[in-house]
Amino acid sequence: MRVRSALLAAARGLYLSVVGLAGSIIIFTLTLVSIAFIPLGLGVFTTPAVIKAMRGFANIRRVHSYSWSGVHIPQPYRPLPAGSGGVIGQMEQCKALLKDPATWRDLSWLLVDMTAGFVLALLPLILVAYALWGPVLAFGVWRPIVHAGGNEWFAFIHITGQTSANLAAGLGICLGILSLFVNPALLRAHFTLAMSLLAPTDAATRERALAQRVDRLTETRHDALDTSAAELRRIERDLHDGAQARIVAMGMSLGTIEALIEKDPEQAKKLLAAARADSADALTELRDLVRGIHPPVLAERGLGDAVRALALRMAIPVEVDVELPGRAEEPVESAAYFAVSEVLTNAAKHSGAEQVWLDIHHEQGMLRISVTDNGRGGATTAGGSGLVGVERRLGTFDGVLAVSSPAGGPTMVTMEIPCSLSAAPARGR
Repeated sequence: MRVRSALLAAARGLYLSVVGLAGSIIIFTLTLVSIAFIPLGLGVFTTPAVIKAMRGFANIRRVHSYSWSGVHIPQPYRPLPAGSGGVIGQMEQCKALLKDPATWRDLSWLLVDMTAGFVLALLPLILVAYALWGPVLAFGVWRPIVHAGGNEWFAFIHITGQTSANLAAGLGICLGILSLFVNPALLRAHFTLAMSLLAPTDAATRERALAQRVDRLTETRHDALDTSAAELRRIERDLHDGAQARIVAMGMSLGTIEALIEKDPEQAKKLLAAARADSADALTELRDLVRGIHPPVLAERGLGDAVRALALRMAIPVEVDVELPGRAEEPVESAAYFAVSEVLTNAAKHSGAEQVWLDIHHEQGMLRISVTDNGRGGATTAGGSGLVGVERRLGTFDGVLAVSSPAGGPTMVTMEIPCSLSAAPARGR
């Protein structure tokens, strides 16, 4: 196994040294020449193409790095502006590429790759070559070389006869044994050297993470606005079709009662009883509507008691474990409550589960919620499922949702929302 690894590292090192040296020299030269031609105007058109070729060359090295030595080198490149076409588009792309620090780090890597990188890539092959050439010299090949007046050196050994050839054979065997242990490490060192220049810096990583976070928050803000608009339309519709209709009917009944109270007291009493029933129904509907907006138990007792009350109303048993030393902000609690409500409802309707476990705790500035059921599995956030709405709701607070639901179950839905807890007393409404 070690022999195979050593020989494979030598062959890959030969490829890297030959292709790497040629590619690095050519691309490095073309890039410098193209940048130098920018003031003349020609470089504006050639530089984007050359830099993209340089990135492609670096990406090939990234692929080899991971597949050959397990060294992962992330891409640090900033996204390019959408091309508007023509000269303006070329100028914008050229400017963006030259302003990207990764471009200059790639250029530095080319310089290192054609020097130190070349040596590191070639060392595994050199060790294997010495391991083979030493014994070959000792088997008599030294004679024609020396007799022809050749000045043969094997590393630091001057070959003048059989004795020095035997020493060369011994040294070659030692180098061969050494190659069994160091060749893969030398190849890995080559890729590690490349990673020091091709991988994103800490500042670039933070910048990229911040840009991704801004994009995500922008997207979730639009989702939140759409959700809020839809929620307002739902509240308006529920009011119009429910409580408002009952209150209007009650007002009409009261008007009729006022006209009948002296003429037909018995009929007035019946209408009054109906009006009283309508008022009770309207009050119930208003309470249900308010509970759907923000449950009173959530405002008064907090998330823990609210989800416990929610679990008691579920059609399947829900085991609740809550460890929250304080209260989160009201919008966060509301988002968490309705997310749990949606996930539990999905489990009750679609999973075929007999038991659900709900765990809520807070650690390291993160509210973590997991809902697990022993149902049939197959849940997903794709295809417009209810979990998509949960994911959008959490995204408004920079939260995330993960689903593990193999066929046959179990299903685990994990939600995380960054927040801090306050030990403030329960808030009333």
